[in-house]
Amino acid sequence: MPLKNKSFKLLALASHPIQYQAPFFKAIAKSDEIDLTVLFYSRWGLESYYDEGFKKEFKWDIPLLEGYDYKFLRNCSFKSNPSKFFGSINFEVLDYLNSQVYDAVWVHGWNSFTNWLVFMSTNLKHLPIMLRCETNLLNPIQPVKAKLKKAILKNLFKRVSSFLPVGRYNAEFYKTYGVSDERMFLVPYVVDNDFFFTNEKKYVAKGSTIKHSYKIPDKLPVILFSGKLTDVKCPMDLLKAFAVVSNKQQAVLIYVGDGPMLAKMQKYVRKHKLKNVFFMGFKNQTELSEIYSIADIFVLPSKFEPWGLVVNEAMCFGKPVIVSDKVGAGGDLVKTGENGFVFEVGDISMLADCLEKLLSDEVKREEMGKRSLSIIRNWSFDIGIQGLLQSLYYIKKLK
Repeated sequence: MPLKNKSFKLLALASHPIQYQAPFFKAIAKSDEIDLTVLFYSRWGLESYYDEGFKKEFKWDIPLLEGYDYKFLRNCSFKSNPSKFFGSINFEVLDYLNSQVYDAVWVHGWNSFTNWLVFMSTNLKHLPIMLRCETNLLNPIQPVKAKLKKAILKNLFKRVSSFLPVGRYNAEFYKTYGVSDERMFLVPYVVDNDFFFTNEKKYVAKGSTIKHSYKIPDKLPVILFSGKLTDVKCPMDLLKAFAVVSNKQQAVLIYVGDGPMLAKMQKYVRKHKLKNVFFMGFKNQTELSEIYSIADIFVLPSKFEPWGLVVNEAMCFGKPVIVSDKVGAGGDLVKTGENGFVFEVGDISMLADCLEKLLSDEVKREEMGKRSLSIIRNWSFDIGIQGLLQSLYYIKKLK
């Protein structure tokens, strides 16, 4: 049978294949109305590479290129690096903008030369831009930088047809630049919920076995941190809060991840003779599910976190979550007193109080975990696809 003609042809631009984006691209490609083509600026992430934050060489263990149409653009940069402005210089993108076969181009952020090349070119080609980024106002910048940024972005945003906020704080950021509600369409930061739901069912009955394999006490509640052990993630704040509550309530603290703060944290554990603190190192996507399954509480204490997709992941496993007030996901996914708590960043005492409330009440933990699950079920690929379609129909009306 011939394939059904889809309503819209969408060109998506991405710096490189990313483990969180790939499943979303696949879901979009399966939708009835969007014919998706993804252009990658580099092959970064496909082969194993050394990550400075994790202090480890690794390769993602999930497929990054399955289920959607894609193309790798020639990169003219002297040194390909998606985190650097001049690490992506892809003049070939102009060929796609000139083709006049797409209804819109979906651009993520403005931190690359190629993105600015697109911004400068699409107006000439009359190709509408749909802009998505994770920027928010949770981390104030110096006044001089703020004025310069505002001047640049206000001019840039005039070239954008529609905006795709990833959550509430991101939408508030756009509004400060004069973007109206009618030009914004929610395309939330999501993970592959079904992947984690499936793994939760797979591991839920194996908790004791998993704990035994890591020599973790079976009867104690487990607190989990997952991320790079760097200053911005504030893993030491959690360790200090754990030291406070462990005097009243026995528990286990697990760190999944690696980074420059590891040695300092291990020294702190020894100095204060803390028990039941486990440093597990980096865990890939499939391994991580095992650890989520044995956790009782998830904590992300970062001093700056534009979103924090590990919060989504933990909620897929039905865990109550505690986040700092600088974590973007907290604005949409954490309902204080319902499925977790939000504490003031750096306030060790407040974090310890949040931990104690959950550690001392198993029933509350279970109730909050169920609420996390119900919230995350409605923060999904389907909502993102709906937002993309609303944006595309809005753009169609403008023509």
